[in-house]
Amino acid sequence: MSPYYYEIALSKIPHVGPVSARLLISYCGSAEAVFKEKKSKLLAIPGIGPSTVDQLRIETVQKEIEQEIQFLNKYNISALYYLDKAFPSRLKHFSDIPILLYYKGNGDLNQLRTVAIVGTRNVTEYGKMVTHRIITELKSAEVVIVSGLAYGVDTIAHRQCIQEEIPTIGVLGHGLDKMYPASNKSLADKMIFNGGLLTQFGINTKPDRENFPARNKIIAALADATIVIESRKKGGSIITAEFANEYNKDVFAVPGRINDEFSEGCNELIRLNKAMILHSAEDLMEVMQWKLDKKELFSKRRAELVFDLEPDENSVVNVLDRENKIHVDLLHKKLNFTPGLLAAILLNLEFKGVIKELPGKYYLLNN
Repeated sequence: MSPYYYEIALSKIPHVGPVSARLLISYCGSAEAVFKEKKSKLLAIPGIGPSTVDQLRIETVQKEIEQEIQFLNKYNISALYYLDKAFPSRLKHFSDIPILLYYKGNGDLNQLRTVAIVGTRNVTEYGKMVTHRIITELKSAEVVIVSGLAYGVDTIAHRQCIQEEIPTIGVLGHGLDKMYPASNKSLADKMIFNGGLLTQFGINTKPDRENFPARNKIIAALADATIVIESRKKGGSIITAEFANEYNKDVFAVPGRINDEFSEGCNELIRLNKAMILHSAEDLMEVMQWKLDKKELFSKRRAELVFDLEPDENSVVNVLDRENKIHVDLLHKKLNFTPGLLAAILLNLEFKGVIKELPGKYYLLNN
């Protein structure tokens, strides 16, 4: 008999949700004991009524259990039980998280730092650019990126993680015997080698609409912080942000133009103080107190940017690196550039996020 036979059985009993399942296990001692306990003792458990007890017949799910176990063994999939060490530690103390999850991959579900990145399926060029930039900046923090493998922001986030060699976890709204959307099958296969796929749903579970809020709940609980890149006022990303707030997790949102429908949700989260405004990954790392020396962060970013800078731009950066902050007139004297050329260089460096202008025409490195 499979070591998770009774745990799988309990997870498949109709109308026995995570709260009831945990309550039963708590009183009976194990999932196996739940099925072997006398009906009278089960009825004595506070919050467990006759309708729940009547459902606890293992024979009603016997075939499903056997199919599930065969599938797990055949495809080397792990069953993660909430009382086991392998179960994601961030999820253990939330009573509305399922008692059993299924996982395929080699990524650490208990990584020191995890960040969820979510957003609209109809991502704009602005959303793509921001997603790429934030993930690239987060690499230095040694995070795991969690998302939902949906179209749009999710797909872009997972792909960028693979490109940057950042571990990434995809949380699914269906069983591991299928992939939705089907176009992400090859992406999912790559994620298994540096991350993985996680779901609460067994095989033969279709990607029905009602499954995705449950998926979003796991995304929110699994992450230390959730970033909403782009979203309408309603949608899965906003649901994820709401769950994250309920779980007392930090939520960040990327601001957008006030008349952009795909930024309405982010702007609303910020307006209602349900999310902190996010301009860069450094904003998140500062709030999360993920200790990374700002000079070290800038030197890493500068090393990545050096090949994108023109020689004249590098000259300006070198002066600012020595002077901390400097007035534009003194900068002009040190470099002997014409005013027009210097103004153009400073503007380009601001656009690239390398420097910033202070009141009074002072400039400093954006570290």
